[in-house]
Amino acid sequence: MARATGWFAFASVRGAYRGMPVDLWIGWAALWGPLPVLLRRVLPVPVALGLLLWLDAVAMPALHPLVRLGPHWLVGEVVGLLAVALPAQLLGRFSADRRHLRTRTLLQLGLFTALLLWFVPTLAFELGDDSWAALTGLSATRLVLLAQVALLVAVPALAAVREFSARGGGTPYPWDPPGRLVTTGPYSYLANPMQVGAVALTLLTAAVTRSLALAAAAVVIVAFGAAVARPHEEYDLDRRYGQRWQGYRRQVRNWWPRWRPYPGTPAVLWLDDDCGPCEATRRFLERRRPVNLTIAPAAEHPRLLWRAEYAGGDGHTERGVAAVACALEHVDLGWALVGWTLRLPGIDWLAQLVTDAMIAPPHPARRRGEGCPTPSNGCSTAPSPRSVSTASPESRPAPSRQPPE
Repeated sequence: MARATGWFAFASVRGAYRGMPVDLWIGWAALWGPLPVLLRRVLPVPVALGLLLWLDAVAMPALHPLVRLGPHWLVGEVVGLLAVALPAQLLGRFSADRRHLRTRTLLQLGLFTALLLWFVPTLAFELGDDSWAALTGLSATRLVLLAQVALLVAVPALAAVREFSARGGGTPYPWDPPGRLVTTGPYSYLANPMQVGAVALTLLTAAVTRSLALAAAAVVIVAFGAAVARPHEEYDLDRRYGQRWQGYRRQVRNWWPRWRPYPGTPAVLWLDDDCGPCEATRRFLERRRPVNLTIAPAAEHPRLLWRAEYAGGDGHTERGVAAVACALEHVDLGWALVGWTLRLPGIDWLAQLVTDAMIAPPHPARRRGEGCPTPSNGCSTAPSPRSVSTASPESRPAPSRQPPE
């Protein structure tokens, strides 16, 4: 960005990558990244950023002629501090102190996305063949279509990241792992959904750019995962969870998904028997014999429910469309993909808005015989048969008590 805007540039020297000397790149990364994090006890974020600004203001003019400064280079310096150094400091500090789980998960996801979809392809193009021209030369329509395909390919990996955060209490990074064994969501079908998603996105980028070097990079990712990451991960998980982990791994593969989910954590879906769309949802799920899922009347819930509620045996809860999306994970891989897509940020909000406005507005689940609270709440005119457990024979019994909120 600095070279494109004219903020500053670098002399043409050997050992440069993308126009920047590699030794400066590495030094800058260390200076703006781990060094202030290691000193975080004595350097609060504002102080660290102020010192970095002062150091660059002194050092960069002294690096002439290696660094050629433009008239507005200080603007670029401030932009760099806010767009690069600040997120790096927040990510490093939050991860080191295990604070602000959601924020550090989003920062990690952004960093990994940049590495996977920009740095690795650019490195492959620089050292191998082809370039971004094949991608940037596509029409706007094809770019939008490609983005949608890439998003669908990434859905299981994104859902796995959310599962680590919401139900495991950790992040995808090995040095910041979940505190609980996660066998729900994509992990009930595949042991390595994030690695599979990364390889699939790399191969998709290689196909679009027609890069053999990037295809080779995908092979390297698989080899690294199988030969380096997998033994370390399995040793760590076996040490922490023992027989629970061993039983899971005997039934769930690394690179080839199951069709039906692993019967791990049981769950309950509370639906209103007197709501027409809810009753249709109940029948839809029962016909497909969900694994380890019990469907119960919302009227029997200890609290008054205004929307469907999903309650996992691990205490995780979801409401509304997200609750039904979680229930789809108990059916099979095809419907689980639909559920994960429905829970993507933005799509979940839109799906809930449409449902509330046109399908089943929020309404209190009344005890049997109390009737519909309003004519517009989608209630049926007659009580339906009582909901029953739909756990399949391959699943374990559902919890006998209401999971904690």
